[in-house]
Amino acid sequence: MEKVTSADGTPIAYDRLGDGSPVILVCGGSVDRMSNASLAALLAENHTVYNYDRRGRGDSGDAEVYAIEREFEDLDAIFALAGGSAHLYGTSSGAALALLATASGRPVNRLALWEPPYILEGTRQRPPANTADIYREFVAAGRRDKAAEYFMAEVVGLPAEFVAMAKESPWWPDQEAIAHTLAYDATIMADYEVPTDAIAKVTVPTQVLSGGASDDWMLKSNQAVVEALPNGSHRVLPEQQHNVDAAVLAPALKEFYR
Repeated sequence: MEKVTSADGTPIAYDRLGDGSPVILVCGGSVDRMSNASLAALLAENHTVYNYDRRGRGDSGDAEVYAIEREFEDLDAIFALAGGSAHLYGTSSGAALALLATASGRPVNRLALWEPPYILEGTRQRPPANTADIYREFVAAGRRDKAAEYFMAEVVGLPAEFVAMAKESPWWPDQEAIAHTLAYDATIMADYEVPTDAIAKVTVPTQVLSGGASDDWMLKSNQAVVEALPNGSHRVLPEQQHNVDAAVLAPALKEFYR
């Protein structure tokens, strides 16, 4: 693990693996870079992989005030390490971040997105517009546990039985430790509508990947993202769900980045 300093002085931790054309991995909500560790190891067979902790989680630092632009600047620091440009991969809300970063003009060669969780009207209920504020209020009140519960139950829509089991699991303290970053991902997702204006600015080759066993609303929204892309394609990985198997995903990414 190494660290690089972002524009606002925040230290950003990353792992560098392998050798070849560079790939940067962006994790999703409620996790740190360890969620992409298996994928990073597999991609490192063909690429130089930069697997970093987004600010506020893992070994990275944070700032008092959050803004999406600070996450763009964190990526800028990783792009500089990679030689000025790189392929980019994002998963879940991290895919939305990667998409917006590319739209903002970051030096992305090829962009791959795993199931950005936008929600089309009428396919499922969207989280409340003030979801980021809800997380912040829980954290400010010292109820990080409630923020993590709200994410799992009300935003992701996991069954109450799973949430109860999660609270008894050895990894639950890790969820509470990064509960403040849930507001960051809620800010990125905004109203969960497909951001067609931003997507129209993404001209680099982009592939949206979905799981064949994922919910129908996810497949439909992913297809809507592809349709809004100037240079996009859609690939469905059979039998996969949102928690994709790295051994299945890695070959698809290698093929796309090649």
